[in-house]
Amino acid sequence: MARDYYETLGVPRDASDAEIKRAFRQRARELHPDVNPDPEAEARFKELAQAYEALADPETRAVYDRYGAEGLRGRQAGPDFADFGSFQDLFDAFFGGDVFGRRAGPAAGDDVGVAVEISFVESAQGTTRAVEYDTVGECPACEGSGAAPGADITRCAMCEGQGQVRQVSRGPFGQFVRAQTCPQCRGTGEVPSEQCPECRGRGRVRTTKSFSVDIPAGIAHGQRIRVTGRGGAGERGAPAGDLYVQVAVAEDARFGRDGLDIVTRVAVPVTDAMVGTTITVPTVEGEADLELRPGTQSGDELVMRGRGFPALAGRGRGNQRVVVDVRVPRVITEDGRRAVDGLADALDERAYREDEGFFDRIKSAFR
Repeated sequence: MARDYYETLGVPRDASDAEIKRAFRQRARELHPDVNPDPEAEARFKELAQAYEALADPETRAVYDRYGAEGLRGRQAGPDFADFGSFQDLFDAFFGGDVFGRRAGPAAGDDVGVAVEISFVESAQGTTRAVEYDTVGECPACEGSGAAPGADITRCAMCEGQGQVRQVSRGPFGQFVRAQTCPQCRGTGEVPSEQCPECRGRGRVRTTKSFSVDIPAGIAHGQRIRVTGRGGAGERGAPAGDLYVQVAVAEDARFGRDGLDIVTRVAVPVTDAMVGTTITVPTVEGEADLELRPGTQSGDELVMRGRGFPALAGRGRGNQRVVVDVRVPRVITEDGRRAVDGLADALDERAYREDEGFFDRIKSAFR
């Protein structure tokens, strides 16, 4: 009995299209012939590709969910994997082959993703992080040539140095020409007289790479940095993949982010808010003094120009908005109550008059 396609991909039956694609790419890398010497890897990859082809298309997936693999027999919604002449055909169709007229050649390297966490202050000022990741790299023994030391490199006889071979098949609508990467030279057009024993002629081996990533000032939580050419090594003559660095910004109890603005909430005693004072405010560059005008109300915002995040693209910088939280004390003694009563008697209605109108306060709140 054929294995369930969802089980093959390792996803639940309600998985999204993106989850199915991600699972396929992850499993495909594990079964890649360059990194998996297991003789059964090729057969397992073919099962994986067949499951992905059925579940990646909404129409065939619906048929499979209702009738199983038997319901897909004879359908023309996608390639029939049983008609692929060899595993090399199947491999090329998913990793750089030429089934629909695209140029075949050496396979490019895989992209690699890593995650880093930085502090809120580092996100505002920029920083550098050293990352380490497993990928496919150039074989150090042969420097990626796939040839043993001293071996001769000659033109491939199968493809005559073209790096690809063409197959012509006949169908009900005429001839169909399909180009694919040459299985003998893997698209390079050349073959060594003796293969490198370390990489078995592939020019690539599993390795661990490290790299220092510059994280720019102003980056936000969840954004990615693309580093071109720092991913997996491609086959000889093909470019390397890219490194994607996913940035997570840790929360900071002192700060919040609103676009390019930094928002800070500062607690102020009611007596200081009444008469005005100088308060100390935390910023990403250290502490700063800020004048508090007399009669400051709870919820008022004070703006520190240019103390926010710089724009990643283009010019400009945000501000730091300081939200005042006026703290009203609890009066728990008779002396305290008499003092409050005396203050109340000393203040008349002019002390409670609004400095700005209702709509002006709304505008201030939105600023």
